[in-house]
Amino acid sequence: MISIVAKFIVNEGEEHNFLKLVNELGMASRAEEGCIEYILHKDVQKPLTYCILEKWKDQEAIDFHNLSAHFTSIVPKIVAIAKAEIDVYQPVS
Repeated sequence: MISIVAKFIVNEGEEHNFLKLVNELGMASRAEEGCIEYILHKDVQKPLTYCILEKWKDQEAIDFHNLSAHFTSIVPKIVAIAKAEIDVYQPVS
């Protein structure tokens, strides 16, 4: 299993558009076979800061996700209205 923490700081005035895009991305991503979890969270102290906590079966599932039509069409729209930071983690045995 591989976990991804995708953090976003949304440009002021773009929150509604960001949420629409992320919800669309989330619905399509959760339908992918290798997706274990894909949940949007909002920072409790920073109103324009969000993160998506993702869990994927393996690197192959992530590669498929990153090349999917929904990812390649929606993510550029998200990064145009939000600063993004992506961290990838693996479990420690």
